[in-house]
Amino acid sequence: MEGNSSSKSTTNPALDPDLDNPDQSGLEFAQFAAGCFWGVELAFQRVGGVVKTEVGYSQGNVHDPNYKLICSGETEHAEVIRIQFDPNICPYSNLLSLFWSRHDPTTLNRQGNDVGKQYRSGIYYYNDTQVQLARESLDAKQNEFTDKNIVTEILPAKRFYRAEEYHQQYLEKGGGRGCKQSAAKGCNDPIRSDSTFLPPVNRRRDIILIGVHESSICS
Repeated sequence: MEGNSSSKSTTNPALDPDLDNPDQSGLEFAQFAAGCFWGVELAFQRVGGVVKTEVGYSQGNVHDPNYKLICSGETEHAEVIRIQFDPNICPYSNLLSLFWSRHDPTTLNRQGNDVGKQYRSGIYYYNDTQVQLARESLDAKQNEFTDKNIVTEILPAKRFYRAEEYHQQYLEKGGGRGCKQSAAKGCNDPIRSDSTFLPPVNRRRDIILIGVHESSICS
C-alpha cells in the first residue's frame, strides 16, 4: 500500500504526517526544500502539469510557526514548497530534475548567502513511489560529484504550515522591489532575487535583511 509512511498522529501536531488532500482528484502532492523558497517556487510555477504551488514550513517541532520564529533556528523547520501536480502531464521524476538543478545539494544548511537550518536541502515524500524515485535520483546526482557528498535529506512529508501570504508567489508578484517575474508555463527567463535590482553598494545589506528579519523587502 502506498502512502505517507508516518501515518499515525502524535501528541505534537508538527510531527504529524501531512494528511492534507490535493484540491482535485488525480493530483498528487510533492514537497521540496532547496534554500529560500521564493525562487524555488517560481521555478516550479513555470512547469507544465504543476497546478498549484504554496510555500511554507515543515519538518520542524513547533506547532503553527511563523517566518520570524523559523528564522531563529529554534524550531528545526525547513523552508519548503508544496506542489500539486498532475502525474499524467508532469511525472514526479521531472520535478526531481528541477529540484536538483535549482540548488547546490552539497552545502549543509545554506544556499549562497542564505545560512541556517531552514535553508537545508530536502525531499519530503508522500508515497512509496516518490521515495524510491527520490533515492534513485540522489544516487544519480551523487555520481556528478567526485570530491563532495550530497547532504539532501529524504524523509516522509510532515505537516505543512502555509507561510504568510506575502511569501506566496513572491517573485511573480514583484517581490520587495515591484519587479514582477513571469510564472508562465515554459518560461525560461532567469530567476532573479530582489538584490539583483539594487545598486551593488546596497546588495549586501539587502541580503542580510532578507535572511534575518521581515524587512521592507519581505513585506
